[in-house]
Amino acid sequence: MMNLLNNTTGIWNEQLRLAALKKEDLMQIGLVSVIIGLIFAIFHFQGNTTDVGSFGRSALLWMVERWSDDIEYGGDYSHGWLIPLVSLFVCYWNRHTLAAAHKEVSRIGLAVLVMALLMHWMGAKAQQTRLSLFGLIGIIWGIPFYLYGWQVAKQLIFPCSFLIFCIPLNFLDSITFPLRIFATIASTGLLNGIGIPVERVGSSIHSLSSGGFDLDVADPCSGIRSLMALTALTAVYAYFTQPTLVRKWALFLCSIPLAIIANIFRVTTIAVVAEAFGTEIAVGLYHDYSGYIIFAVAIAMMIGLSTVMNFGLKEIKQRWKYELLSPSS
Repeated sequence: MMNLLNNTTGIWNEQLRLAALKKEDLMQIGLVSVIIGLIFAIFHFQGNTTDVGSFGRSALLWMVERWSDDIEYGGDYSHGWLIPLVSLFVCYWNRHTLAAAHKEVSRIGLAVLVMALLMHWMGAKAQQTRLSLFGLIGIIWGIPFYLYGWQVAKQLIFPCSFLIFCIPLNFLDSITFPLRIFATIASTGLLNGIGIPVERVGSSIHSLSSGGFDLDVADPCSGIRSLMALTALTAVYAYFTQPTLVRKWALFLCSIPLAIIANIFRVTTIAVVAEAFGTEIAVGLYHDYSGYIIFAVAIAMMIGLSTVMNFGLKEIKQRWKYELLSPSS
């Protein structure tokens, strides 16, 4: 039996076919487990100080409630359920890089952890649960930063930052009305340009033809849901497809105008359908299903833009130069 134990090397016993953890490994696992338990306790029992009677003390439940709140938030944050899964998948995808990274205790990581805890404390004192949730993301990133150093933390920047899409950001509500007005102005111009006479009154589009349509671009038609979903999707797509940080950010930022353009096209097509087949069909069947079609178009534009960005510009320039200067056959 002693020989069997002495032959155990690493963390896996090939003879027993069981994990053979060292004492140091068990201590680290126990320490991390205690830390995770404390974090959960802090944010579950003392995380929320806003409207405690309705949501309790849990910042996590406060956030989850808003993911499924179709009345106040219109389902704009329904994608929140997928965000943690995507972050975990990115960590799993980079598991070999994380395992091979140089590991050392980092004082900078400890400073990040302390600042994240202070952010949570400030959020609780100011009754700003969103600020506490930002602190939670900082803690999730700061713990491995402190325990394993910058090389590990660098690989976790994206999956931890991606968790921001979980947090309902109330300041986005303030841009809903400007997005509605902009979509209405642009759609009115496009409709008049293709020969459908309309006029804009506020956020409404009125047909100038006899027996025409009247459409109101309401809050759900502002495009904020498509904007949030497309930016989250583009962030992941850019992370995996773009080779440099500059290109990743460039593609991510392009998702904002793409979502706005897609929403303008949707409002315009609803008006075209209303002119051709009547308002009832336009605001009924077509309105309910056009969002999926337009979102698919936005994704196609995102993929096309990514493909163009991945082209070697030098190679294209040389090819054009060769075609222009080469003698015709």
